[in-house]
Amino acid sequence: MTTPVESDAASAATPAGPGPVIVDLGKKSRKQIRRAREGTGKLIDEINVTLEELRAQGTIKPDAQAVVIIVRQKPRKKAFPWPMKI
Repeated sequence: MTTPVESDAASAATPAGPGPVIVDLGKKSRKQIRRAREGTGKLIDEINVTLEELRAQGTIKPDAQAVVIIVRQKPRKKAFPWPMKI
């Protein structure tokens, strides 16, 4: 069974009955992902707000249902080439 994934957090959840709900939050920085694993930071706040919106819309049940949060890491920026050739 496949569940479609959308990029907008508010409409990213698909009601799948008893199955999991997939929410794609897009690309975030390495630091935000690390802080989210620790349970702090802006990304955790964004996840909590998204979950509250889904509960308010009735997409997920208030008691318990599997929710999969997908966050991808932004690629690191390339270092400035040194010494610069002229």
